[in-house]
Amino acid sequence: MKLAIKLFVLLFPILAFSQSALDVIESGQDLNVLYRNEHSFNIFLNTRGWGFGYRRGKHITGRIKGLFEIEGAYLKHPKEVKLRGNAENKVSFVYGKLNSIMILRSGIGTQHTIFKRNDRKAVEIRATYFLEGNLSFAKPYYVQIVGEGGFRNTQIVKYDPQKITSIDSIVGRGSFLYGFDEIKIYPAITAKFLMSIEYANVSYKIKAIEVGIIGDFYPRALPIMAQNPAENYIITLQLGFVFGKKWF
Repeated sequence: MKLAIKLFVLLFPILAFSQSALDVIESGQDLNVLYRNEHSFNIFLNTRGWGFGYRRGKHITGRIKGLFEIEGAYLKHPKEVKLRGNAENKVSFVYGKLNSIMILRSGIGTQHTIFKRNDRKAVEIRATYFLEGNLSFAKPYYVQIVGEGGFRNTQIVKYDPQKITSIDSIVGRGSFLYGFDEIKIYPAITAKFLMSIEYANVSYKIKAIEVGIIGDFYPRALPIMAQNPAENYIITLQLGFVFGKKWF
């Protein structure tokens, strides 16, 4: 009995400390815990459009993570200007636009922790590199034009600069549903460099602001606007927000 009491007195502080440490880890307050797995979602705006994505990450070392990413984005041309049609409904359109561009990217990358925080009031700074495959879907742009009966009789046609030579003949844009059966795919290679600031107040959550530069290379030039040449190289600057969680 006395031996049991002595063992309890000796082990109780150790057990209490262990339970206390476990409680801190489970509550997410210990920022020095290494969670090996994570997943996150991101939304972003860039100088040529907007998009959203999903990432899955796993630690390779204490400061380096391997990442897989898949994202969708909408791409526009910097010369796109929305105008109002001449009809009573005043539907906006982009004069000279040939295609609406939707992008699907997927690839792998690495993330390097440059500054690791040891305090919840501090932030963590990280650099991320991606190399990705890119499929860009070019859907023809449709517009409403004045018919033989004037503004009361309009037609929805694919924009063709050879046939539509006057902006005054355009009433507005056509429905987005037009042209899906005419989509053309333009493959590309994408490279990314991103810097992020992680500021989540618990260690198992991900909250970050991300800025960076994106480069797309199209072997077959991507046509967007009639009066501007099709593009082989597209460079964009990006601002995004990342949120997710980590686990062991």
